[in-house]
Amino acid sequence: MKINPALAMALSALSAGLLISCVKPADENKAPEVDSQKVAQDSATASAANNKSGSADKIIAVDISADTEKTYLTHVANDIVIPAYADAAKHSNLLHELAQKHCQQAPVSGDELQTLRDQWLLLAQAWANAEMINFGPATASMSNLYINYYPDERGLVHSGVADLIAANPTLTAEQLANESAIVQGVPGLEEALYANDSLDAGQCAYVMSASSALSTRLKNIEDNWQQNATELLAIDKTADSDRGLNQWFNSLLSLVETMKSNAIDQPLGLTGKAKGHLPAATAGQSRAIINAKLATLNQALTDPVLTAILGSNNENEVADSLSTALADATTLLAQMPEDLATADKATQQELHEHLTTITRVIKRQLIPTLGLRVGFNSTDGD
Repeated sequence: MKINPALAMALSALSAGLLISCVKPADENKAPEVDSQKVAQDSATASAANNKSGSADKIIAVDISADTEKTYLTHVANDIVIPAYADAAKHSNLLHELAQKHCQQAPVSGDELQTLRDQWLLLAQAWANAEMINFGPATASMSNLYINYYPDERGLVHSGVADLIAANPTLTAEQLANESAIVQGVPGLEEALYANDSLDAGQCAYVMSASSALSTRLKNIEDNWQQNATELLAIDKTADSDRGLNQWFNSLLSLVETMKSNAIDQPLGLTGKAKGHLPAATAGQSRAIINAKLATLNQALTDPVLTAILGSNNENEVADSLSTALADATTLLAQMPEDLATADKATQQELHEHLTTITRVIKRQLIPTLGLRVGFNSTDGD
């Protein structure tokens, strides 16, 4: 299943939605009569938010000194970013160790297979946390696609992993590292672990190799951040408005927008024709992945250090709005089934609307209050 690296990158970028498209999003192409109720609801929500906190043009930005910004960014690097990558690397290592233990004699099924699946889910959730960081070494080299090839709109992972195992049933981590992003990382492991009720020798070899290669990739990213956090977060260049705080908060905004579009709206067909699949669809664990993303947003956006900065002008409405919006989405998600595809349409739509609210609070309240601006990569169109 070896693929020309240039072609693999092109396929990866295309499927992940990284290439610029001239096609309008599905929600812009809907018939007016279908949208009328949604528009009315959105207008009411926006009006309520503006009445409570004031419109963006009336927001007075807090005064953030260079020392405060440097302290906060150092905190982000040491207490949020680096631990997120370290956690993902740890869970990949644990999966590799379990695979080595249980795959000594194939086939693997029953409790042993379930143990591997449970550890895979912890790994998938850990990476979902780390995806809030959409800049730095993981994305600069497109390693993120080798870790999580998503959205896989053409179902390439399913066929790619099966073909690779059939072609090389004694696959090694070194051999896998030279393969396409399509057959690596979290989705490839999901396919091998959940596609069948047992693992044969070839599938065992794949799980051991894929978890090892993934651990190496994640550890390299973690080490890069450990060594270069000052440069990667522009901690010593706080006057550069394109980086630092601006880059960090636009990264968090991007996580919400991408989750809302690629992981909820499109696969569930909420505002247009269904496209692609939910995260962890083969495992039936989409709720766990979305919940992990919401948890990491909650950690970053209700962080006490950030809350103190927002409250430095003696008003905490932005922090309160963020906390409420995140809590509402998390509460609803906890009431939904593990496989979000099996939830009723009204509840799916409600989750989508909660994510829209979070997006609006970040764009219209948080970012202006911090004296920042929404980056050009914002795609939500709320």
